[in-house]
Amino acid sequence: MSRKIIVILGPTASGKSALAVKIAKKINGEIISADSRQVYKGLNIGTGKITKKEMSGIPHHCLDIVSPKKIFTVSDFKKRAEEALEKIFSKNKTPIIVGGTGLYIQAVVDGILLPEVRPNWKLRKELEKKTTEEMFAILKKLDPERAKTIDAKNPHRLIRAIEIAKTLGKVPNLGVELPSWETLQIWIKLDYEKLRKKINDRLASDLKKGMVIEAEKLRQYGLPWKRMDGLGLEYRYLAKFLKGEISKKEMIEKLKIEIWNYAKRQITWFKRDKRIKWVKNYKESEKLIIKFLK
Repeated sequence: MSRKIIVILGPTASGKSALAVKIAKKINGEIISADSRQVYKGLNIGTGKITKKEMSGIPHHCLDIVSPKKIFTVSDFKKRAEEALEKIFSKNKTPIIVGGTGLYIQAVVDGILLPEVRPNWKLRKELEKKTTEEMFAILKKLDPERAKTIDAKNPHRLIRAIEIAKTLGKVPNLGVELPSWETLQIWIKLDYEKLRKKINDRLASDLKKGMVIEAEKLRQYGLPWKRMDGLGLEYRYLAKFLKGEISKKEMIEKLKIEIWNYAKRQITWFKRDKRIKWVKNYKESEKLIIKFLK
């Protein structure tokens, strides 16, 4: 059997997971999640993680594989995803990578060789004293290209990006090891107003499902406030709310803005790759996939 991979991309709340399950049933596939926060155990509601019921019996890989207390890198993901790919190929099934974390997907699809940069603890201690605005300004000077796509309010990612840039001069042109598979990348196209509504609707649904209780449980588990902040988006503002720094209403309004900004960054990242095929619905994606697999 030829080694072919389907990649389903899209911004947060665009319906990637549901589409992937439907396609997996059609083509005898298994799914690999490419989401930088869904790898963590206990981060379920806030990350929009697919439930067992929603999986409909389709095996999913790279979900719930590490404690949120630990740092999981792109290199870690590449290793785990490639192990999952080989496992799926060995069963004569088709891997379907699903997610919105651009660098995770690119690392696997293009066989990117990632730089090994060890933690610089002295630099990290210096940077931890600075605000995210100050760190973003430093990164912008060191590597303007990386600054365009990074979450400017995520201290962990800013520190790591500055660390790499200072060690290597800038975030380098990464080496490539040609992968032993072909890929078809599909992007779920939604107009901005529809996407924004889906984001706001999912946020409202997540709050009803118990997103605040989930954050409280993470605290009981021993997750520090600083780590919750570093996990970004929902968990950053849930932490601020639980600490009494903002009201629930403020938290919701902030999240609507920040999740929307995140979605726009995802769109910017993937728009650069001209290999990606844009689809409006399942029918269009199925047609492309069947042709690709043949």
